[in-house]
Amino acid sequence: MSNDKERNKKLNKEFGLTSLSVDNRTSVMILALIIVLFGLISYVQMPKESYPEIVIPNIYVGTPYPGNSPNDMENLVTRPIEKEIKSITGVKKITSTSIQGYATIMVEFNPDVEIPKALQDVKDAVDKAKSELPSDLPTDPNVFDINLSDLPIMYINLAGKQGGKNYTTEELKVYSEYLEDEIEKLSEISKVDIQGAQEREIRIDVDLYKLESRKLNFNNIAGAIREENVTISGGDFLAKDFRKSIRVVNEFKTMEDIRNVIVKNEDGNIVYLKDVAEVRDSYEEPTSFARSSTQTVMTLNVSKRSGENLLNAADKIKNIIKTSQEENKIPSDLDISITNDQSRDIRSMVDNLVNSIISGVILVVAVLLFFMGLRSALFVGIAIPLSMFISFILLGAAGVTMNMMVLFSLILALGMLVDNGIVVIENIYRLLQEGYPLKRAVKEGVGEIALPIIASTATTVAAFLPLAFWGGIMGQFMRF
Repeated sequence: MSNDKERNKKLNKEFGLTSLSVDNRTSVMILALIIVLFGLISYVQMPKESYPEIVIPNIYVGTPYPGNSPNDMENLVTRPIEKEIKSITGVKKITSTSIQGYATIMVEFNPDVEIPKALQDVKDAVDKAKSELPSDLPTDPNVFDINLSDLPIMYINLAGKQGGKNYTTEELKVYSEYLEDEIEKLSEISKVDIQGAQEREIRIDVDLYKLESRKLNFNNIAGAIREENVTISGGDFLAKDFRKSIRVVNEFKTMEDIRNVIVKNEDGNIVYLKDVAEVRDSYEEPTSFARSSTQTVMTLNVSKRSGENLLNAADKIKNIIKTSQEENKIPSDLDISITNDQSRDIRSMVDNLVNSIISGVILVVAVLLFFMGLRSALFVGIAIPLSMFISFILLGAAGVTMNMMVLFSLILALGMLVDNGIVVIENIYRLLQEGYPLKRAVKEGVGEIALPIIASTATTVAAFLPLAFWGGIMGQFMRF
């Protein structure tokens, strides 16, 4: 009798949410199925990328001025621009570097400043400083920011041999431009940059002695080439009920067309360009170099759009390459390699999360099976994936991407779920051993330790809470 009274007193120690779930078992099972369904959908649809989209509050100003010493660059370029930038609101720090022929200014803003506004403010400041800059600058100062989402997700390297002979630069450029056009059609891709390609350039090497002997100068040659290589409109005319346009096309098509340009015609004496200069088909001076495994290659730097799924983008790109070679759009023996493929790292991290969930369930069920029986072991095992699905739903609703920081956090939380589940099941199992009915054992078992478990979990969360107040770029990473 006294034992029944003690049990009735203990019954008052319940956790409301648990008691509600026990009394509405069917509703809980339906809710669990809904969580699994929407959790799987959220997991599949969540964009996956290497790093979270961090806003770097830095604006850069680059100014080329070839032929000037670092000291001249500082006095003529850096200081006038710095003077105007200092007046911008929200600037935290200004760092400048002046080297031979080039000046760089990094403007660091406070974290609460909007980057588009900061970029425009710096551009306005640079415009104000133009009156104090040298008038013979080759180009205006370049003002830009750095966005992590613009970093390439992979490098596609093109190289190869055909019949024992290397592909020419022009051939590789054609294949690279084809892949560039196809990849940029993907909705997940923002841009594709080709590195290592050289633009075709027609070089005209003038013989000064021949030029002087025919009483010509460089302006005569430049003018003759410019006037010959033109396409002009010839007006239009009415043909029946249609008005048609006339175009006079006179553009260079072959090297001979250029060599046969008439630069002087005086008293029947015709002087062709080939008489005073050597015309060569070549390439402009390279501005970038690309090599892979000691071999010269042409590289495509692929960048995805912000918020798009990196794994889907990588799969589509690889499919484009495979299909292009199968359909002979590009040679099948063309050696195409992919380096710095971020999708491999992401797949590895996602697989590690899935493996951790599966391993956690198997190990927990296996261990508890020996001590508490199959039913108790399954309850703890089911709680692990169910909690992960809830996390996927909430993360997807919040617009968070599946990245390195999120995956690490989920794996860390996985261990806490196992610990709490074991403690709860063990307490319920103890009450069952004491003779309590199942429902009462569940209600009281959870009620007795609900607050201690919540408190212990809260202390663990509190230990990581200061990371949320970490400033700077690293703080933005930690807040994920």
